[in-house]
Amino acid sequence: MINFLLYILKLAYGEFEQRVGRMASPKGAKTEMIEAAVSSMTDSFTVADLERACPGVSRDLIRKVLRQLKQAGKIESLGRGPGAPWRKRGSTLEKR
Repeated sequence: MINFLLYILKLAYGEFEQRVGRMASPKGAKTEMIEAAVSSMTDSFTVADLERACPGVSRDLIRKVLRQLKQAGKIESLGRGPGAPWRKRGSTLEKR
């Protein structure tokens, strides 16, 4: 009887782990993560720096957020290409 109970608990926990792994983050959470990473950068930074700071966020989303921040005048690109450095404009990145 105890073995059966432990077996059921083990199966239930395995299913619980799978369901938790499939949960999506709230809408906008990754964008906020990227913006927070940009604001925490002290000097110039690259897309690769943001990828390391934001695990699980795609490069395409990082580029999209960088374009939005650039259009808002909060950051500027210091070059072209995949390794181009970026820099914050002004003293701090304002929160939305």
